[in-house]
Amino acid sequence: MIIVISGPPGSGKSTIARKLGEKLDIKVISAGDIFREQARKLSISIEELNKLAEKDRKYDFLIDEAQLDVARKGDVIIDSHLGGWILKDLSDLRVYLKAPLEVRAKRVADRDKIPIQKALIEILEREKSHRIRFLRYYGIDIADLSIFDLVIDTNVFDLQSIVDLIANKAKKFIAPPPK
Repeated sequence: MIIVISGPPGSGKSTIARKLGEKLDIKVISAGDIFREQARKLSISIEELNKLAEKDRKYDFLIDEAQLDVARKGDVIIDSHLGGWILKDLSDLRVYLKAPLEVRAKRVADRDKIPIQKALIEILEREKSHRIRFLRYYGIDIADLSIFDLVIDTNVFDLQSIVDLIANKAKKFIAPPPK
């Protein structure tokens, strides 16, 4: 089983992926963690790494390859902004999470322990960078959600309801056919 959870910064990808992984007893990989680790290794911010990635596609391709390698082994949940598109042909279930910008900014501010205004600016810069890069490098319009099996507003439902919804959908994908 390969489940991909995509969405913009602060939508709840990592939190929901971790909880879903616990519920289904499946390993979870976060492309965001890989990207943040890459920024740490280069001693730069995520925003600076996004700017580098706009000029040199190798940064995105390293993360893509890491995701593809993990997905090919199976039994994994991959939390990745671009994963739904990159892993479209390998994944069994693709979920897109969304939430209003203000809600996402508060989540990022809490996670990163920064002021909400700074989180808002960072999110807007990251989203702009993502739109530019993903269209240029992959021809992907990240506003087109037609490839996703589920699109969930994480501001509407509580965490457990979202995890249960995705888990129930995942079980239908792996359940044996009726006799």
